[in-house]
Amino acid sequence: MAKCNICGKGVVTGNQASHSNIKTKRTWSPNLQKVKAIVDGSPKRIVVCTRCLRSGKVERAI
Repeated sequence: MAKCNICGKGVVTGNQASHSNIKTKRTWSPNLQKVKAIVDGSPKRIVVCTRCLRSGKVERAI
C-alpha cells in the first residue's frame, strides 16, 4: 500500500553500510499523506506523496 496514487512512488530497497562497511538490507519509505482530493469531479480520499502535493499535481477538496 505504500505507493503514491499520482506518481506511483513507492518503497525503495538498498544497503545500509556501517562504519566498518558491513552491509545490511534496509528500505526507504516515501512521505505519504492521506488527503481528500478531487478525483474525476468528486471528492475522494487518496494516498499521495508530499512531492505531488507540493508541485500542485493534486487538487485538494475542502
